[in-house]
Amino acid sequence: MNTESGQRFLLKCVIITYQKYSMLSLSTIIRLFISLAVFSVGNIPSGPLQPLTGPGGSSYAHDDVEMIDFADEPHGYWLFEPTSPKPDTAPVVIFLHGYGAINPMVYGGWIRHMVRKGNIVIYPRYQKNMMRPWPTRFDINIARAINNARVELQKDGHIKPDWSQLIMVGHSYGAAMSAYFASEYAQHQVPKPKGIMLCAPGTGPAKAGPLMSYAQIPEEIAILLINNAQDRVVGDSFQHRIISTAQPTPFRNMLRQVPDDHGQPKVQAGHNECYSLDKAFDTGLRNPTVVRSFRVGQTDAVDYFGYWKLFDAMSSCLRENKHCDTAFGFSDAQLSLGSWSDGQPIKPLIPVTITR
Repeated sequence: MNTESGQRFLLKCVIITYQKYSMLSLSTIIRLFISLAVFSVGNIPSGPLQPLTGPGGSSYAHDDVEMIDFADEPHGYWLFEPTSPKPDTAPVVIFLHGYGAINPMVYGGWIRHMVRKGNIVIYPRYQKNMMRPWPTRFDINIARAINNARVELQKDGHIKPDWSQLIMVGHSYGAAMSAYFASEYAQHQVPKPKGIMLCAPGTGPAKAGPLMSYAQIPEEIAILLINNAQDRVVGDSFQHRIISTAQPTPFRNMLRQVPDDHGQPKVQAGHNECYSLDKAFDTGLRNPTVVRSFRVGQTDAVDYFGYWKLFDAMSSCLRENKHCDTAFGFSDAQLSLGSWSDGQPIKPLIPVTITR
């Protein structure tokens, strides 16, 4: 008996039994429905677990993360450093959150992954709340947060940062600002990144941040942009502008992530797919964005084999010249999102080519 026919059979039994014995207790009916659910779920493929090795994998150099709060002001930041063991030096990642995501818990799983891989992560706040400051202040607040973190990391007790290996990661508005700083880093006197990873970049109706052209981004700065097929928040016209106006190099790829309902939980492809909640990093800050993250944030194949894998491969490629075929070039290693438990591949990332 296949899953669908088994479901129909059990449901029919429940209905007939209830009709025949109308005084049947509610608890008995519930137990029958639970039996139906267990039967069904047991036959539905599940998504893959985090791989043990390779980009995105759980082979970590460090066992723990130290989180320090310097985020009282809208130009503040949270600082994350690897511990157990604590290294003498580490490369830096600047993580720019989406609009309103002023609680690092929202991306906490990914941040923890980055830090345990050996990175110092700086998470600029850049907003006081959902309404203040205006987006026209975001660049100033981000630059102040970065430079304040640079001063702090010079103090005793911190890991020595290697700014020459800087990578910027951003989501939504934060991704738009990452692209902005890749072009305008000198103007704001912040370190030049080796690469930027842009997750669903866009600003919605706000006009502050987006540039008319990204041709000023130096050709040696790599760009990896992930678009989501079901994104109803920012669309993709701005994303196309970034890729189409930036100087074409082999290290500038745009990828499209699509949904897949073959198994459970379903693979979604909405605006917030890079959310990965970790309540250990919860600062207690709440607003509509943070509250929504509890509903839509999940850590699944799109994280392990998408965002986390691509970040690891990109940083390894740019810093060590390793895993470049997984980070760039539209290879199978780059595009694969793993497989369902029944062996069927999850729908892979799709290369997006832009006519210039």
